[in-house]
Amino acid sequence: MSWIDLGAIDDVPERGARIVRTRAGCVALFRTGPEEVFAASNTCPHKGGPLSEGIVHGRKVTCPLHNWVFDLETGEAEGADDGRIATYPVRLEGGRILIDGDALAVGRAA
Repeated sequence: MSWIDLGAIDDVPERGARIVRTRAGCVALFRTGPEEVFAASNTCPHKGGPLSEGIVHGRKVTCPLHNWVFDLETGEAEGADDGRIATYPVRLEGGRILIDGDALAVGRAA
C-alpha cells in the first residue's frame, strides 16, 4: 500500500466530517471519536446528498437529504434502505490521517 497524508486528525471535528480532494475525486473524512477516522464517498447513492453535511453518530453517518444511514466501516445502507457508499482504508500515524493511495488510484473501495 502507498499511504497519502491527508492532514491532521484535529482538522476534522469530532462527530463531524471534512472533504478532501484526491486524484480519485472528493472523499469525505468522518471523525467518529478522538482517535478514529473513516474515509468514504461524499455522495449518497439515493439522491446524491452530501454525506459530509450529515449527522455522524457512532460509526455511521445519516444523509442530510432523506435520512439514509450508512455504516462507515462497510459502506452498507442500514434498515430498509438498499445501497452502498465507497469506503477507503485509512490509518492514523502521529496525529496525521493517511489514506491508501493504491485504492484511490484504481478507484477501488475497501
